[in-house]
Amino acid sequence: MKMELIQPFINAADAVLAEGLQCSTTVGSLSMEEEAYRRKGVAALIWVTGDIEGRIILDLDPQTAVRVASKFAGTELPESDTLVRETVCELANEVTGNAITSLNDQGFHFRVHPPILHTEDGSKSSEDTEALVICVETASGSVFMNIALRYNRRRQGERAVAAGQ
Repeated sequence: MKMELIQPFINAADAVLAEGLQCSTTVGSLSMEEEAYRRKGVAALIWVTGDIEGRIILDLDPQTAVRVASKFAGTELPESDTLVRETVCELANEVTGNAITSLNDQGFHFRVHPPILHTEDGSKSSEDTEALVICVETASGSVFMNIALRYNRRRQGERAVAAGQ
């Protein structure tokens, strides 16, 4: 997976979390994930199609998800588990939206699908789709982003033909 695809997601996660939680953030570990994805707690998944396709998962352990939802709602404790889940989905939406806007500015074209609650373990990475796991440390806890993207083969072929003309 090329850094040109990943860096906008790192930048977006850093900016959205720092602003929303009103704290400094640190991008911690980055690692390639070869095994099937196992969520850590409350996770939201967003599918992306177009020139690049794949999925982004934003995942927070249960305690971190409650602290983040509390901060975003401006309350001591979230009113319900539903609010916690909706907050994680909205965070995934904001991070992905900001990253995709940056990639669109570079000439890529996407369709971003609405976030859904990710409740099952995912599939393994494949030969043409690598998964990168990024940990962003915040005052509320660790936020994990699992990104699995690849260039759309059909569009990649179209670009190669167009470049040859």
